[in-house]
Amino acid sequence: MEEGEVVEIVTTTGDVQVVVPKSSHFTSDSAQRMIQEIMFCIQDLDIIKEKTKEIEQRLKNMIDVLGRI
Repeated sequence: MEEGEVVEIVTTTGDVQVVVPKSSHFTSDSAQRMIQEIMFCIQDLDIIKEKTKEIEQRLKNMIDVLGRI
């Protein structure tokens, strides 16, 4: 990122934040907000992984049943 460059951040809630840095350094506050957003994304990914495992197991069970017919 270059100094003065405008950056667009889309959050998990669909909010769009436009960040116009005054320098190439992040402030403590902006870094903390980004860390928090990363943590929310990680939680969302964990939920997606768990749901995927559940769906894969259901599909496997259905395929097993169809294989017995």
